[in-house]
Amino acid sequence: MFVTAKTRLQSRLNSIVMFLLLSIVLGLLAWLSQKYSTEYDWTANGRHTLSEASRELLAQMPDPIEVTSYARENSLLRDTIRKFIGKYQTHKADIVLRFVNPDAVPDEVRNLGISIDGEIIVRYQDRSEHVRSDKEQVFTNALQRLARNQERWIAFVEGHGERNALSDANHDLSNWVKQLFNKGFRAQPINLSEIQAIPDNTSILVIAGPRIDYLAGEIELILNYINAGGNLLWLQEPGPLYKLEVLAEQLSIQFYHGAIIDYAGQLIGIDDPTITLVTNSLYLPHAITEGFEFTTLYPMAGAIEILQSDKWNAKPILTTGDHTWNETAKLEGTVEFNEDSDTQGPLTIGLSLERELDIEKSDELISKQQRIVVIGDGDFLSNTYLANSGNNELGTRIINWLSSDDEFISIPPKIANDTTLNISQTVLGLIGVFFLFILPAALIVIGITIGIRRKKQ
Repeated sequence: MFVTAKTRLQSRLNSIVMFLLLSIVLGLLAWLSQKYSTEYDWTANGRHTLSEASRELLAQMPDPIEVTSYARENSLLRDTIRKFIGKYQTHKADIVLRFVNPDAVPDEVRNLGISIDGEIIVRYQDRSEHVRSDKEQVFTNALQRLARNQERWIAFVEGHGERNALSDANHDLSNWVKQLFNKGFRAQPINLSEIQAIPDNTSILVIAGPRIDYLAGEIELILNYINAGGNLLWLQEPGPLYKLEVLAEQLSIQFYHGAIIDYAGQLIGIDDPTITLVTNSLYLPHAITEGFEFTTLYPMAGAIEILQSDKWNAKPILTTGDHTWNETAKLEGTVEFNEDSDTQGPLTIGLSLERELDIEKSDELISKQQRIVVIGDGDFLSNTYLANSGNNELGTRIINWLSSDDEFISIPPKIANDTTLNISQTVLGLIGVFFLFILPAALIVIGITIGIRRKKQ
């Protein structure tokens, strides 16, 4: 075939047309890749794919889900969060993710109790949950709690100087109650002297630091509630029990006389030794403290002793370090440990009680698990101290457990079992010889052969 000006022009036109067509195809592919996204997880155990439990839960949530991450202008952190939430957005398109720089809204961060960079707040149907982990099990269980739409009532006993659930005073609990409201709980103060019985729809009864004696009839109402299998949160300050000794006896517990002294706070600038710090190593194994790593702070806490009982399954939850002690003397001047009258730590300041009861309901005998939590302090949930480190989170966990809201979805961790290639030393040697000697030699021979053939042509 002879090359002429005409064939040369045709060849150039063909090249130009092919180039234009290729450019158009590449442009269309780029546009399609932006408009439509398709991902395939080829890992052995699908570790980049949502579990079936998470997908089923998303299918049961018809309304939009708003996800707000309080993350600083850190592209690496934000990209990680965006990728994590993206796995959920793949299966539910109306999950909206937005980022807020916590440095730009300090008041909002303080009011919401944001404690770590990147913390996520998930909102669904006027309820919200905080998420501080990028693990699927943690996020999915937060969605599960939000998906439950039944009202759960918390009754706060009043009339004896207890901490008020609705008051904004420093020593009261309104900020904590507002957080619980966002999680689907409803609070109702009750005066025991004005009712015949504690309402049947009460999920949790709260006794928060009384300051005057209970009447005999009021104590009877509380005991009847306990005997009927009711759940209780008792926040007891150091000092008198105001006629609640019979309740402590019913629960097989005993409060120490005095207050706990903890000088560890001086390491972080807390000069008051009556403020007790509980760190990660001092939380005992329990559903409430599982995965909880924040320090909590307890101003003027009292120690609790668990007595022998065949009715209750008692477990300590919060303990102090062995550097603390229970001080029985008057708190003035320099406070020092006295072996004759004081008790050396570690001491229990929080515990749980459980038991199975057969309750008669609608002429039918049903089994019920009763749950009770007793804490030797109420200040840690007050408006003054709620925002300190993990206080708010711990208070929420206690309420979730008491309301039996700890039936978590179990998602086994997906282990990357296909990232290691096990090869014997013999095979490694053969691979090395092939790539270092045989393959280069073969390429050289092929090159020389092709060169000789071209010269002959």
